[in-house]
Amino acid sequence: MALTTRQRRPLPSDPPPSSPIYTKYDKPSRRLGDGGREEEKSLGWFVPVFALGMLRYMSATTNIIHDCDEVFNYWEPLHYLLYKSGFQTWEYSSEFALRSYLYILFHELVGRPASWLFAEDKVRVFYAVRLFLGLLSVTTDAVLVVALSRKYGRRLASYTLAMLCLTSGCFFASTSFLPSSFSMYAISLASGFFLLEKYAMAVAVSAAGVILGWPFSILAFLPVVFYSLARRFKQAFLAGAATSVTLLALSVFVDYQYYRRWTSSVLNLVVYNVVGGGESHLYGIEGPLYYLRNAFNNFNFGFVLALLFVGILPIARKKYAPGSGRMFRWERGCLKAKVPSKVKMMVWAVAHRNINTTDINQKRRPSMGLSHDWFLYPIYPLICVAASAVIESFPDIFRDKYDPNANFVMVTTAKVLRPFVLGLILCASHSRTFSLVNGYAAPIEVYKILQHHDDAGPGSVVCVGSEWHRYPSSFFIPNYIGEVRWLDDGFRGLLPLPFNSTVGGTSAAPSYFNNKNKASDQQFLQDVEACTFLVELQLNRPYPSRGSDLSKWEPIAALPYLDREFSPPLYRSFFIPYLWQQRNVFGLYKLFRRIRN
Repeated sequence: MALTTRQRRPLPSDPPPSSPIYTKYDKPSRRLGDGGREEEKSLGWFVPVFALGMLRYMSATTNIIHDCDEVFNYWEPLHYLLYKSGFQTWEYSSEFALRSYLYILFHELVGRPASWLFAEDKVRVFYAVRLFLGLLSVTTDAVLVVALSRKYGRRLASYTLAMLCLTSGCFFASTSFLPSSFSMYAISLASGFFLLEKYAMAVAVSAAGVILGWPFSILAFLPVVFYSLARRFKQAFLAGAATSVTLLALSVFVDYQYYRRWTSSVLNLVVYNVVGGGESHLYGIEGPLYYLRNAFNNFNFGFVLALLFVGILPIARKKYAPGSGRMFRWERGCLKAKVPSKVKMMVWAVAHRNINTTDINQKRRPSMGLSHDWFLYPIYPLICVAASAVIESFPDIFRDKYDPNANFVMVTTAKVLRPFVLGLILCASHSRTFSLVNGYAAPIEVYKILQHHDDAGPGSVVCVGSEWHRYPSSFFIPNYIGEVRWLDDGFRGLLPLPFNSTVGGTSAAPSYFNNKNKASDQQFLQDVEACTFLVELQLNRPYPSRGSDLSKWEPIAALPYLDREFSPPLYRSFFIPYLWQQRNVFGLYKLFRRIRN
C-alpha cells in the first residue's frame, strides 16, 4: 500500500510555485492600487485632449510676451516673410547667420493662410500662430499623459495632466514662439513614444527637437536616445540618423535660399555659444541659482518635489516596475522591481539641465520685469512627471515592507495629503499666472489701440524710447503706420533695425550690424518731431518723460503696469487677494498722440 502524505495548504503570502503551470501571477493584469485592489482602466484620449485644449486656448489668448528675443528673433522675421516689413537682428545678418529660417518657415505654414484670411487684421494672424503652438502642445502632452497612464497607471497620469495644464511654467511656455518651446513639445512626444515602446519614433522626434528646435536641448534628449538605442538599436539608430541628416540638409538648403550663401545656422549657433566662435559673454550669462529660482517661481513646490525625486529612488524601485502597469515579480519571497528608464531620465534631466545652461548665450537687455528662463522650457514636462511621481509615492514612504497592503494611520494620512499637496501646487501656480498676466499685459493691449486711430493718416510714425524691449511685434502695427522708430533714451547696445529690401533683405549683411553689441548710429530717430505716436512707461521716478509735455502729446491710452523695482518679490510674483493691489506699486503704460496745431 502506497504511503500518502498530506501537504500544507499554500498561504496567500507564499510565492507562486516555480512551475510551468499558468497562475494568476502570470496573468497580465491592470496596475494594483493602494490596498492591492485593481484600479480603473487607463486614461483615454478625450480627457487629456479636452483639458489641455481648454488651457492651451487660454494661454494662446492671454499669454504675455516674456522676452524680447521672442519678438525680434522669431515674430519679426515671420512678419517680414508675410508682409515684407519687420525688424532684423544681427543674428539674422547674412554675415553671421545664427538663426535658421527653417524654424520660421514651419510657422509660416499657418501664418501664410491666416494672412490671406485676415488680410486687414494682423493681430488675428498673431493669435492664429499662437493657437497653432497651443495645438502642438496639446498633441504632444496628450501623448505623454496617455503613455504614462498605460505604463504606470491612471493616478500618476492624472497628476501629471493637472500639472501640465495648470502650472504657470507650462501655461506660458506652451504658446511661446521660441525654439526651446518646440524642444519642449519634442521632449513630451519623445518621452511618450519611449513609454509606448516606439523607440525609433522617440529617437526621430528627439533629433527633430534638437535640430529644428534648440540645439542645446540635446542634453535633455540624450537619456531617451541612449535607452532607445539600448532596446532597439538598429531601428532607433536608422530613424535618428535619417531624421538628422534630412533636417540638417533641409536647414542648410533653406538657409541658402534666404542668406544666399552656403552655411549651417545650427553649427554657427553652437560655435558662437560654446566652442568660442563669438563673444556671447557680452550679453551676459547666469549661474545655476538663477534658473533654480525661476523654476521655483514657475512650479513653486512642484519643483522642490521634482528635485526630491532622487531621495525616493529606493521606493521607486519597488513602485515603478517595467512591463504593463505595475507588474511585480516575486523573487525569494520579496517584492522587487527595477527603476524604469523614464525615471532615470527625469532624474538626470532635472539634476544636470540647470548646470549646463550657464554656457548658453542669454542676452542681457533691459529687464522686462519677468523671468528670462526660457532655457529651462525643454524640461518643463519632466518636472511635472517627476513631481507627480513623488506625490503619488507619499503612502509608500510609510508602508511596511513585509505587509505592503496594510493601511496604517500614516499611510492613510499620506493618501489624504496627495490631493492636498497637488492642490496647493496648482493654486500657487494659478496665483503666479494671474499675477504675470494682470501685471505685465499692458504692452500688448496698448499697441492694440493703434488700430482705432487710423485717422492719423498713412505714413504715421510710432516712436518708442526705453520701451523698445517690450515691443510686442509688428503684428500689432496697423497698415496705416509707415514705420516704427527707436528714440535715444540712453541705451548703448545694438538695437534691431528694419529689414532692408534695397540691399537684399534676408540675404543682406548690413555694415551697421556687429556681434560686439555696439550701438549703430542709424538705430535712433534724430528728429522727434517726426513722431506721430509715442509709447512710454511712466513710473514714479525723479526724471521727466517726453509724454509729460501735454502741450505736444495727448494720452489716448493708459493701462497699469507693475513696477518691479518697487514691488516686494513675494507680492509681485504671486497674486494674493487684496494684498496684490495694496502692496505692489504700479506705473502707467501710455500711448500718446502728437497734438497738431
